[in-house]
Amino acid sequence: MTDSPLDAWIRETLEPALSQQPERRTAFETSSGIPLERVYLPEDIDEEYLRRIGFPGQFPFTRGVQPTMYRGRLWTMRQYAGYASAEESNRRYRYLLEQGQTGLSVAFDLPTQIGYDADDPMAAGEIGKVGVSISSLDDMAMLLEGIPLDGVSISMTINAPAAILLAMVISLARRQGLNPAKLRGTIQNDILKEYVARGTYIFPPKPAMRLITDVFQYCHQHVPHWNTISISGYHIREAGANAVQEVAFTLADGIAYVQAALDAGLGVDDVGPQLAFFFASHNHFLEEVAKFRAARRLWAHIMRDRFGAKDSRSWRLRFHTQTAGSTLTAQQPMNNVVRVTLQALAAVLGGTQSLHTNSMDEALALPTEQAVQVALRTQQILAHEAGAADTLDPLAGSYAVEALTDQIEDRAQAYLQHIDELGGMLAAIEAGYVQREIQEAAYRAQRAIDQKDAIVVGVNAFQAEEASSLERLRVDPSVEERQRQRLAALRARRNAARTTACLDRLENAARGSENLMPLFMEAVEADATLGEICGRLRRIWGEYQASSTL
Repeated sequence: MTDSPLDAWIRETLEPALSQQPERRTAFETSSGIPLERVYLPEDIDEEYLRRIGFPGQFPFTRGVQPTMYRGRLWTMRQYAGYASAEESNRRYRYLLEQGQTGLSVAFDLPTQIGYDADDPMAAGEIGKVGVSISSLDDMAMLLEGIPLDGVSISMTINAPAAILLAMVISLARRQGLNPAKLRGTIQNDILKEYVARGTYIFPPKPAMRLITDVFQYCHQHVPHWNTISISGYHIREAGANAVQEVAFTLADGIAYVQAALDAGLGVDDVGPQLAFFFASHNHFLEEVAKFRAARRLWAHIMRDRFGAKDSRSWRLRFHTQTAGSTLTAQQPMNNVVRVTLQALAAVLGGTQSLHTNSMDEALALPTEQAVQVALRTQQILAHEAGAADTLDPLAGSYAVEALTDQIEDRAQAYLQHIDELGGMLAAIEAGYVQREIQEAAYRAQRAIDQKDAIVVGVNAFQAEEASSLERLRVDPSVEERQRQRLAALRARRNAARTTACLDRLENAARGSENLMPLFMEAVEADATLGEICGRLRRIWGEYQASSTL
């Protein structure tokens, strides 16, 4: 007699997971004392159910990537933060960790994102404004002072110079006597979406992709628990894409990165387990839940069937979610607490591994500590009071959710097929196809608001004349001068000959095909700055110039 599908799942998938990590509690029940099953299933488990929905932690992962999901471990609670100087951001990080945050998420200022030092004329007026200013290994050391690098997962939203910032973290760990193999975290490192949605690129696509595959290769060998890329649909969605486009274009970027890794001589299962994704969670609650489920299913088939991955870890789409900044309103900002709560709940019911909840005041300014605390408490209430984490994929089997999951998958698959016909994601970007699709979707969405076909409470309906009483965080203008002074002191005390020699070796290697990660670490440890390193690479590779898509 053969096992039933449920018995097989319990024996092959669930029990091995429980032996490694028991569930958070021995029993889960409602406030009325009704026991909550680990997973709810249809009465008849047929082939179609197994093919499209299945069990948690089992291909095609529609119901989640772990067999016990949040009953085993809650999602990582991150709050994206960083502003002004490294010291001030460090204080914010410590505050958030004291409040119960379980992972750091670092925001960098615009000069850092595009490879300029704080004392570069190009950086004037932007230091510390939208994130923290990091120009050197000393800055990174101050940013992470007192934070256990082997005990806290660190996520860094950085793209064009991502490899250099990661080199700083690895070098800092080595300076502290830590084995880099113990580091856990993520770098966004997703340059393709910069070309279509965000704009903080530096180099042309070919060398930019080389930097990404250098990180893949180095981390596979030396930093195995680090997620080498966070393939980001969030910024695609924030630029105006709809939910289907967010899934399609994000997974198309993922396909391009996997193919680049293969072309660089890596195996699909060398890089697959270290890939992570990053999605937005918007206001249409049911569509967002379905979106996450559809994305998991699509990626599982892409990695297994298209790329031939054998390691089941390569099939699993693991993702971080951020609630949607573009939905926040400056009008009646307290309404944003409600929006963020619903968006966060959709991410949780959709099976996210990590979550950032936006603060109510972010349409007005950088968030204050009070607003950040409310945003973090939103996650904690969902985790501990709402019961949303007590059973796996609780909306599975809903006629609406399953139909939306299927439709999002089918429509996203049609986009992926068309992108393949265009020659792949890079060719589609160079042709302006992706940009035009996003622009047209953004136009349709804004027109619906303007014509009141879509209601935004407090903006085009239910308006109220009121002055906001929210406190606003302001960055002290003196931060810029202090950062300049710090860099001047660094340049004065460093061994200039050693720094120059390291930069020369890096420049020569960049002309060839050598992996640049060890040379980035050598350079930052010799007190070369971010701007100096990027300057050498600009000299060789040039800068990307965007063409009009209109």
